[in-house]
Amino acid sequence: MVIDAISRSPSLVEKVCQKLAGLARRDQQEDDGWLPTERELSTRLGVSRSVVREATKRLEMQGLLEIRQGIGIRVVDMLHKPLTSAIELLLPAQEERLRQLVEVRLMIEPENARLAAERAASAQVRRLQSAHKRLVEAGEAKAAVLADLEFHRIIATASGNQIGGLLLISLSDLLQASLARGYRIVTTESAIKEHAAILRAIEQRDPAGAARAMVKHIHTTRNELGLTPRSSRRRRPSD
Repeated sequence: MVIDAISRSPSLVEKVCQKLAGLARRDQQEDDGWLPTERELSTRLGVSRSVVREATKRLEMQGLLEIRQGIGIRVVDMLHKPLTSAIELLLPAQEERLRQLVEVRLMIEPENARLAAERAASAQVRRLQSAHKRLVEAGEAKAAVLADLEFHRIIATASGNQIGGLLLISLSDLLQASLARGYRIVTTESAIKEHAAILRAIEQRDPAGAARAMVKHIHTTRNELGLTPRSSRRRRPSD
């Protein structure tokens, strides 16, 4: 005897899961990879916060979302996870990871800023202004870290160079760790001042000025973290 399965409509939680999964797959989340807050999702989707909470927990179990208590909900970037893991295996000492991260940032970010000053769309400049405002208004270190990270990622995207942008975004976890360490040591004062200089150069379409401001900012970051540059290895005299 053949028994047909009883069809049923998806539950409200399942519908929310489908909606959020679709957003993640189509990269329609915020530029920095963070979804709106639980409260905002509840309002936008017209469902209770408990439904949103259950849906995000299910997607976290599936490896699609990452819920960070007190920070927010982030889309898991499966493309970049292997790079972060490989770097952590290669450089298990955090001090050395951060030192080399600064060196890589000096290779990439000044050029990102220069290109952003040439190519950034008006909407991207506005997003950059909003990220800077959030840093200025950040009342705690966690909020400052997210605003700071978003600022640099928007510049990477605004550069219009997809490879350069991808490289920086691939290092987001390491950059976030660097920022978190920095804001435990110093206040946001220097970051606010130097972000303002970078933003001003991009607004004024000053590529050279944007690159210089970014170099200065990264050097300041290195000094605040106490990451002295590695001395050059001396070449052995030839026989």
